[in-house]
Amino acid sequence: KTFTIQTDGNFIARSKTVLLTAGSVRRQLEVPGADRLEHKGLTYCASCDGPLFAGMDVAVIGGGNAAFETAAQLLAYCKSVTLLNRGNTFRADEITVDKLSQNLKLRIIKNVEFIEVLGDKFVSGLKIKHTENNTEETLPVMGIFVEIGQLPNSHFMENFVDIDPTGKVIIDPWTQKTSKMGVWAAGDLTNIKYHQNNIAAGDGVKALEDIYQWLQKNKS
Repeated sequence: KTFTIQTDGNFIARSKTVLLTAGSVRRQLEVPGADRLEHKGLTYCASCDGPLFAGMDVAVIGGGNAAFETAAQLLAYCKSVTLLNRGNTFRADEITVDKLSQNLKLRIIKNVEFIEVLGDKFVSGLKIKHTENNTEETLPVMGIFVEIGQLPNSHFMENFVDIDPTGKVIIDPWTQKTSKMGVWAAGDLTNIKYHQNNIAAGDGVKALEDIYQWLQKNKS
């Protein structure tokens, strides 16, 4: 009644319980200048870095709920927000799109390709291409917030616990339990609604509390 965990370095551990906390990685913006200017005006977390851009013109890249939620947050203190979507339709809820579209500080541009993130030491602009007419435009923004999805680190858990179509581990949010008895999961790896460091830490503590109680009930 134990699990065996083996790492790439051949470290082997055995345990009655397992807590999966492998997290996730942000889907990266792969255009020239993006890597060089990351954390220098280009960021993947509005909750972390948004207030640094108060009073500035910024852009949000993405078309899902996360992108629109980021735009809503930035509209509270940024001078203007331009939301850019690759396609013609949004993945975000229609009611969310309609509500934010009424904000005069928000500009929404659909059907764009991203050509280059501009700037020397810090972001100074974003060059885009309008795919409908093949024209280019340079947006004079000082901040770029990328919200094009997350990739959970769940590849080694396939056929071990239940995983949803997006690759996230399915849990019971009340206890953090997975589909397999004796296995819990917490953090960005799981199919919860919000993903942040502090939420992941809290979910980890919640899982450990439940693991402790489970172990006390299943002593052998």
